[in-house]
Amino acid sequence: MEESKRKVDYSLYLCTDRRLMTSSSIEECVEHAIQGGVTIVQLREKDCSSREFYELALRVKRVTKQYQVPLIVNDRVDIALAADADGVHVGQKDLPCQEVRRLVGEKKIVGVSAANRTAALQAAADGADYIGVGAVFATGTKQDAVVIAPEELAAIRQAVSIPMVAIGGIQKQTLPLLKGTGIDGVAVISAIVAQPDVEQAARELKELWNTL
Repeated sequence: MEESKRKVDYSLYLCTDRRLMTSSSIEECVEHAIQGGVTIVQLREKDCSSREFYELALRVKRVTKQYQVPLIVNDRVDIALAADADGVHVGQKDLPCQEVRRLVGEKKIVGVSAANRTAALQAAADGADYIGVGAVFATGTKQDAVVIAPEELAAIRQAVSIPMVAIGGIQKQTLPLLKGTGIDGVAVISAIVAQPDVEQAARELKELWNTL
């Protein structure tokens, strides 16, 4: 693995969602979240044109670059490459991880969603740098998400050595329940972007993470 990728801090992983945010722009939301302690940002926009997504990625990249926080683009390998993002995250129905790695090269971060041990092992074998595992709790941002049992989370952690980020329904109230799971970070959406004070929300989550 590239040395720069070894140093990635996955502890507080922000996924954007403009439909939920209280900020006036995604760039503002991302900046305040980083100021509160977010360590990595995924630009996750399902409902915009390619041009709009690309231009947004460029604007957000300016913010993340200023704070030296990695920017990951969800799903869209083309946008990640065009905007020179730090990486891309794909799900099980997106381009296969091996193909994504071939397209983006070794220097970019590649993340893969994995809801079970089999998918996690495949992602690791295919060259993923980290996996996103969930939903660990019921979530309102992804209605079709299936909650994985704690035993499955433990089995995934035991099966792979690459970094593992838990996602799905993580809030201030649920984050402490992940103590002892061996995860490398938590991915959140509404727990930060939908809060009245984005920076403070991020800071409180980071403080909770530090107690695990």
